[in-house]
Amino acid sequence: MARERRYDPDRRRRIIDAAIRVVGRSGIAGLSHRTVAAEADVPLGSTTYHFGSLDELLTAALRQANEGFGAALRESGALADPDAPLPDELARLTGEWLRGERTGVELEYELYLAALRRPALRPVAAEWTDGVAEILSRRTDPVTARALVALMDGICLQVLLTDTPYDEEYAREMLGRVLRDPGRAGPGRAGPRPALETGSHPAGPGG
Repeated sequence: MARERRYDPDRRRRIIDAAIRVVGRSGIAGLSHRTVAAEADVPLGSTTYHFGSLDELLTAALRQANEGFGAALRESGALADPDAPLPDELARLTGEWLRGERTGVELEYELYLAALRRPALRPVAAEWTDGVAEILSRRTDPVTARALVALMDGICLQVLLTDTPYDEEYAREMLGRVLRDPGRAGPGRAGPRPALETGSHPAGPGG
């Protein structure tokens, strides 16, 4: 008679958590089904049962790691308030995230940038970009929302790669410039993009 498998509904999540810890400690190069199984304290067959390849495991780990900043945006009362200054709140939230546990922040970007070498991860990286842009597009247009995501990404990478302190005032000013769109509108002509006025802008996330 076949041995009855013990019901363990949290095992998949524990394997993902273990993969994130392994990458945080040893980098992507240290990740294998065997190292993850040992970290999660589960049989090797459990990791291969839930994740047939390392790319599948990395995809799940990246998707889980991406939850943090997006959740902070969704839960921000100020971000949902149309009268609250958007640059101020985005600069504050970015600072809070960067001032969090540094290893965790670096890990998120390590998984995110792994998509450069692993095409299977690129749709998940795009999910994060699209998800954040969709949240921001509730306060601005979709094109500007994507520009804000790109700027915040760049600022975070500079902080992480150059080991310099996060400058919230600088971030606030740069985010404000993107929202004012001075390059297109010109001095004294701030306003919506012409394409947006006609409704002919390219479809953005969720659009």
